[in-house]
Amino acid sequence: AYLTVSIEPLPPVVVGDAVTLKCNFKTDGKMREIVWYKVTDGGTIKQKIFTFDAMFNTNFSHMENYRKREDLVYQSTVRLPEVRISDNGPYECHVGIYDRATREKVVLASGSVFLNVMAPPTSISVLAADTPAPFSRYQAQNFTLVCVVSGGKPAPLVYFKRDGEPIEATPLPEPPAGAGNWAPRNLLHRDLDDTKVPKSEPPRGLAAERDPVTEIIPETVVSREFPRWVHVAEPIYYFRHTHAPVSDGTVEARATLTWTLNPQIDNEALFSCEVKHPALSMPMQSEVMLVAPKGPKITMTPTRARVGDTVRILVQGFQNEVFPEPLFTWTRVGSRLLDGSAEHDGKELVLERVPAELNGSMYRCTAQNPLGSTDTHTRLIVFENPNIPRGTEDSNGSLSSHLSFRLVLALTLTVILELT
Repeated sequence: AYLTVSIEPLPPVVVGDAVTLKCNFKTDGKMREIVWYKVTDGGTIKQKIFTFDAMFNTNFSHMENYRKREDLVYQSTVRLPEVRISDNGPYECHVGIYDRATREKVVLASGSVFLNVMAPPTSISVLAADTPAPFSRYQAQNFTLVCVVSGGKPAPLVYFKRDGEPIEATPLPEPPAGAGNWAPRNLLHRDLDDTKVPKSEPPRGLAAERDPVTEIIPETVVSREFPRWVHVAEPIYYFRHTHAPVSDGTVEARATLTWTLNPQIDNEALFSCEVKHPALSMPMQSEVMLVAPKGPKITMTPTRARVGDTVRILVQGFQNEVFPEPLFTWTRVGSRLLDGSAEHDGKELVLERVPAELNGSMYRCTAQNPLGSTDTHTRLIVFENPNIPRGTEDSNGSLSSHLSFRLVLALTLTVILELT
């Protein structure tokens, strides 16, 4: 008896597609059984997904069509109505026939096929590395955009565009030294004249790291003038692409684009991350516009603060859409904050139990990202509190212990006099 088995090859399929596995075999013997297996764990485990037993003439599971096409030619099909990522992998079709010479002997043969299940990416997002981060007009900064693409199989092709044009970038096998890491430095909120600005220029491309410089900065108006290190020429971009497998069989791809930021030409530049994938009919994309903060909107609660109240000053938004995330720094003009600190970081400044001497105090909020900075001022007006006698609060807005003692003593004497 002879027996030949072959499975028709399959093109890659997309998650959700219906797939039919076809096993063709020829024989001059009598059918004994057909068994389909899903092979897992590198071939160590074979999961039985379909059985046809000619002895008992029984069918189990997915067999859709078993028929005799012509003499000695057969086909067994297994249909997967809606494939999933977990269906990816090899399948085997095992056929057994009785030998024509003796009914006790069974002849076996098998064929295999690999089912390649693709999945389009499910999400794409662009973010800035190391944010919030300060703005510096006096030192070149490296800036890194990160594009994260999740849910795809196989790994997608990821690339960046600027203002709709593809970016020609130098590939990097490893992250460049210092790329995307903001050098620690004191935040220079206010203007410096040219005599205080270093004249040496860093090399083009990735910004050279410098030691932070601490200077006493006079109180002046923020200037939009940029220093001499700013280059008008096209920036040099550096690109890195990595991908990591996820437990569900898909891949998370990360692409980074790093260059020396130029606030003059990069402000309001539109960057997009685009993804090509064989399971997509057209590229996916996500885009961001680099924008410096402008016109912070500040609210103060309560709107009518009284002595002893807790006052909250909050940045609620801007006149424009800002990217990347700004860094907020609060200072009190001409003095320290209520808690004695020179500045406070965060969107909200909380002043607990405000004393009367804070009436008229001015607070500055500096909002900045690597594209630029802006200052907004607000003045605190503190009204008298009828529940707190004038002149009895200390610097923390509470009654002094000396006055509290005198008040308790007076009340005690009053009660004694009434009793007598």
